[in-house]
Amino acid sequence: MTTTPPTAFSLEGWDITRTGDAEWIPWGDGDRARAKVLGRADGYLVVLVDAQAGYRGTPHQHAHAEFLYLIDGCVRNQGQELAAGAGYAAAAGSTHDDFEALAPSTYISVFRV
Repeated sequence: MTTTPPTAFSLEGWDITRTGDAEWIPWGDGDRARAKVLGRADGYLVVLVDAQAGYRGTPHQHAHAEFLYLIDGCVRNQGQELAAGAGYAAAAGSTHDDFEALAPSTYISVFRV
């Protein structure tokens, strides 16, 4: 039996981070949430967030689109309760006035800074 050597793929333009290698950083106001940046490209970030119940996002307007996928927990976003498996996309120019973790929650957020 012959084996084929692995193909060498280009990583130019890629930022790949394993969650175990990323450091937790504070997220938002207060100490109720933390985050790991999992990747950066063209001004966008992919962030894993771990939020305690009661964490509230700071109201803001989106200069660029923002995307969120809720892995675990329950959050309220713009008056809508979201459970694990739910997500949202917020268009550029939209205002974000209401975000709260109603239970311990883990989510992925993709946004441009």
